[in-house]
Amino acid sequence: MASLQFMINANPIGIFDSGIGGLSIARRIREILPNENLLYIADSAHAPYGDKSESYIYQRSSSIIEFLLERNAKAVVIACNTATVSSIKQLRANYSIPIVGVEPGVKPAAFKTRSGIIGVLATTQTLKSTSFNALANSFSTHVKIEVQPCPGLMEQVEALNLDSDITEQLIKEYVSPLLARGADNIVLGCTHYAYLEQSIKKIAGPNVEIINTDLAVAKEAARRLDNASLLTTNTVPGKDEFWSSGAPDIAQKQISQLWGETVNVLQM
Repeated sequence: MASLQFMINANPIGIFDSGIGGLSIARRIREILPNENLLYIADSAHAPYGDKSESYIYQRSSSIIEFLLERNAKAVVIACNTATVSSIKQLRANYSIPIVGVEPGVKPAAFKTRSGIIGVLATTQTLKSTSFNALANSFSTHVKIEVQPCPGLMEQVEALNLDSDITEQLIKEYVSPLLARGADNIVLGCTHYAYLEQSIKKIAGPNVEIINTDLAVAKEAARRLDNASLLTTNTVPGKDEFWSSGAPDIAQKQISQLWGETVNVLQM
């Protein structure tokens, strides 16, 4: 029995996103759980999720979790705000393994704001979702929440145009209205935006705090694994495995650049 538990504990943590944005969370998980095996999936062939229906996103998320379970994932991290707010409740009802999601950091922003106004940058679908609106409403008596859909911004990250003039212009277009309305905290409501955090900070200015939840999600994943007695007992560095539903050569370039080392990407 002990040896069976050892085998389960050595199984990988599955992480997925509509593309490469969730690597920001995978990197944080790698930092705080260095001996865990990680299995990352970029669903790039079906990106962006931000303009898809909730039923479509649920179908994709369910299909990816099945794929991860076939590869013995012991837990799943949905490293995508849109997929989390669209489908995590139903996914948790359908699967018994721990499932950790990510949602816009409205709560920490609400506690930190001095002006009483916070801004949220996110995809159209995230901002339309029942889950996000319930989250926003729970804080609406304490702070004013200004939302800003950001069509095209996730795609710039997918194209690795992190510092391009087009990306900078889009950031200005989306951040400026939030500043004009008095927001002093801006929430990054899409994991892709973590790779634009410095550019967003530069445009927002020194008096505006940028709220990114990637470390909080990684810590929650570690907590859930610990509570379920699923943390690895391995004492050697864990392995990283990457898959993509898109073209593997493109995915390899994307993931290698953002991961910081050359990696092999398998076709999903």
